[in-house]
Amino acid sequence: MPADPLAPLADLPGVADAVARARDACEQLRWHEAYRRRWREVRAEAGLRSARASAAVDGARLPLDVVRGLATAPAGAPDPQVARVLGAVRATAVVERLMPDLGARGAAALPPLGQLLARVHAAAGGGWLDDDLLGRVRSGAPQDLTGLGPAPDGAQVAARIDLLGRTVAGSTAPALVVAAVVHGELLTLRPFAAGNGVVARAVARLVATARGLDPTGSVVADVAWAVAPQPYLGAAAQFATGTPDGVAAWLRACAEAVVSGVDEARVVADGVLAGRLPSA
Repeated sequence: MPADPLAPLADLPGVADAVARARDACEQLRWHEAYRRRWREVRAEAGLRSARASAAVDGARLPLDVVRGLATAPAGAPDPQVARVLGAVRATAVVERLMPDLGARGAAALPPLGQLLARVHAAAGGGWLDDDLLGRVRSGAPQDLTGLGPAPDGAQVAARIDLLGRTVAGSTAPALVVAAVVHGELLTLRPFAAGNGVVARAVARLVATARGLDPTGSVVADVAWAVAPQPYLGAAAQFATGTPDGVAAWLRACAEAVVSGVDEARVVADGVLAGRLPSA
């Protein structure tokens, strides 16, 4: 195994160009006027949109105005769909608290991956999953993402999360590659009984911000996945095969979602400057 097993992935067919497009789009976004003084407002609204889209990938769809109201909702929700969206909002809040401020110097210090996943999952699953399942690696088969092939058992999951965390910590691969691998590997592993998709997408967003791809923390890549959930899951299934073609296809898809997410972030930034956030 190479010293940095993620580094060669940037040389897979089409990946370098896709990474460059995503990086250039994020760099252009950084110069939007809204990020001079009001980046926190942009990030907060982008987070709600990210949570809404992430929940929608899993079939829980609510209007954006309703999701904004959930940000201050009390614990617990009688409607299962509302509870899932509220969980996505809370998972987003967890990762946003760990994001570096825009303009901060140095690399962001994140918790060990296993601890991070447990915290995000406890937030995502609260209110609709049994308490004894929250933040705990599953013992049986996962209840979601069943179309991605056989899931490893719980003992294998714990070992692979540990390996993934150590690999990511020591990698100097492009931030897009690292975030996409974390995203794809968590979908493949499905470490929890349910709620794995929301966790994977939230953590990938955090990695992209912490590693400097999206220093604004406002790129809403999840919108692309929500618009086309079946192609998203198909690309994830390709990644799960571990073949070079499958991994390359996933990395390119993640880069395209980032470019699309920059467009969404720009809409949010425009709305913050105008003093009126768009309703969709």
